[in-house]
Amino acid sequence: MTTQNLLVELFVEELPPKALQKLGDAFSSVLLDQLKTQGLTTAQSVVTAYASPRRLAAHITSVLAQASDKAVQQKLMPVTVGLDANGQATPALLKKLQALGAGADAVPQLKRAPDGKAEALFYDSVVKGASLADGLQKALSEAIAKLPIPKVMSYQLETDCELPGWSSVNFVRPAHSLVALHGSTLVPVKALGLTAGNRTQGHRFEAKVSPVVLAHADEYASQLAAEGAVIASFVERRAEIVRQLQAAAAQVGGGVKAIEDAALLDEVTALVERPNVLVCEFEKQFLDVPQECLILTMKANQKYFPLLDAAGKLTHKFLVVSNIRPDDASAVIGGNERVVRPRLADAKFFFDQDRKKTLASRVEGLGKVVYHNKLGTQGERTDRVRAIAKGIAALLPQAKDANFVKAVDLAAQLAKTDLLTDMVGEFPELQGIMGGYYARHDGLGEDVAQAIEDHYKPRFAGDELPRNTVGVVVALADKLETLVGMFGIGNLPTGDKDPFALRRHALGVVRMLREAHLEVDLDALIAQAIPAFGKQIADPAVALRAFIDDRLSGSLREQGYKAQEVEAVLALKPQRLGDVAKRLEAVRAFATLPESAALAAANKRIGNILKKAQEVDGHVSPVLLKEEAEKALYAQMQTVVPQANAQFEAGDYTASLTTLAALRGSVDAFFDGVMVNAEAMDLRLNRQGLLKSLHIAMNRVADLSCLAA
Repeated sequence: MTTQNLLVELFVEELPPKALQKLGDAFSSVLLDQLKTQGLTTAQSVVTAYASPRRLAAHITSVLAQASDKAVQQKLMPVTVGLDANGQATPALLKKLQALGAGADAVPQLKRAPDGKAEALFYDSVVKGASLADGLQKALSEAIAKLPIPKVMSYQLETDCELPGWSSVNFVRPAHSLVALHGSTLVPVKALGLTAGNRTQGHRFEAKVSPVVLAHADEYASQLAAEGAVIASFVERRAEIVRQLQAAAAQVGGGVKAIEDAALLDEVTALVERPNVLVCEFEKQFLDVPQECLILTMKANQKYFPLLDAAGKLTHKFLVVSNIRPDDASAVIGGNERVVRPRLADAKFFFDQDRKKTLASRVEGLGKVVYHNKLGTQGERTDRVRAIAKGIAALLPQAKDANFVKAVDLAAQLAKTDLLTDMVGEFPELQGIMGGYYARHDGLGEDVAQAIEDHYKPRFAGDELPRNTVGVVVALADKLETLVGMFGIGNLPTGDKDPFALRRHALGVVRMLREAHLEVDLDALIAQAIPAFGKQIADPAVALRAFIDDRLSGSLREQGYKAQEVEAVLALKPQRLGDVAKRLEAVRAFATLPESAALAAANKRIGNILKKAQEVDGHVSPVLLKEEAEKALYAQMQTVVPQANAQFEAGDYTASLTTLAALRGSVDAFFDGVMVNAEAMDLRLNRQGLLKSLHIAMNRVADLSCLAA
């Protein structure tokens, strides 16, 4: 059958920019899937999504005008129900056939086939394929219903029937026209109170014609570009903006580059139909304000692209993505420069005002800010963070350095004070960052300033860690305070709900302990944090450790480690997370050895034996070793185990496991020739002790039984 390409477009009022790309992709993909389900597409059919501020559209290739008829076999009922003793159709069978559009003359053509325990009657028929009009109507309704609309609007639409009136319509934005073209043929479908036509609108101000009359489905994008001054494709429009941003930055010169922000680029792409990048500037005096403030206000409030020099420092020029292309753009440039100036002036005012008070003078004010109704104020929280930070510092080798301890305490005390500043009140995203600037202004030293700035890090996956050890300690204290407090009052994450970002905090703790290589045990870290809460909370140590281990496990698997490898290492609940990677690499290397499978299986067997035995102390008496196999194993262990232990203590886990692999032959011989649970109690306990000492030696790096098949 011949095919034509299909175009469907909904022309609407301005769509929510942050949702536009998802709306466009969902609209086109559901249309294709629904048409495919109805047999109206071919194996070669491809969909192209279009999404601009005022339209959602889809172009689908190789669409049939009529789907092929289908042979369908339908089960009717058991033979005993459909036919009487004489083989004649029962009233139930005739009624069923009538419902399917067949009569009594179809009874002889019915097929019998076993269906489970009984024999059933089956009816073969041909179902006429769907027409494109019917199929597209169904697909369009489904596509609209499944749109990921952030918030639905209700609006009134004038009816097109003989009686005047209004109907209520629900959609993301009021829709004004619908286009449905199969090649050049109009497909008569309806949606949102609209009837499909071949007319759409171009750019609000710069379209050459209005409306744009579409001649063919394949000419949609080209006609909109030529006659409507609109780049309909989200992807093409985004690429054009990137090209123009790069060209404009090159025009400015000096090695400047537009700030890279994918989310901002997507949002701006969803705001314009005909992008035109222009270079603007502001007064250089504003550069005295921290660049994070200026960048944030330009991006968040104005959707501008700040220009950074080669060193990453903000310049006084920025790029605007305009939606119009006038011959003289000076008015557009001047307008944007006037608009941004008050924003920057506000930032400068906040910065100047905030510096009139020291961070230390703001500490008392934290007692008036509620943190959590069960955990008190930010002032109380600060006291807990200070106590936890001091406890962490006491666990480190740097505890002997009085200046280090003092810096930790001061940074922990002042870390939250910038919450009370005007700048952070206006731009909450700058908390921590502004604290660092104000700490430098107060002359508190770079270590303290960096620690205050960095104590929220890592904020997200892949974010950098605090730059110095003081910052790491304060960041750990801050995250542990949140984790211990929330677990202590039972405020745990559920499903996809995690309002206090406990999963992110746990991953932050894991990353800092792994990557900063702090010489501190995880359980000791949790234990020293709990007393800071007094009697406010229940002891959360066990649940919190399991939660952190779960985050660690997921993180390691995402990094490419096998589930068995991760399970083997984490089964021992390692305290120093900094050496987890070395343990994993050792397990991975061990698994490649020819002896690994047998030793893992033996280790699992030993574990099962010891679980069934009463308390075994691992003591071995050489005089009670009777069988040659147990003597040989014991003798070899006297050489191999000390060597493996020495390698373990030196941190060479791979060498330790490789050394233990030499025991494979002796272990196999032991299980082949020795009865562990001998009738004589002294022999039994001695052999269990031998296995216990072997089990301890083999499982210092990881629980090797987890590698057993």
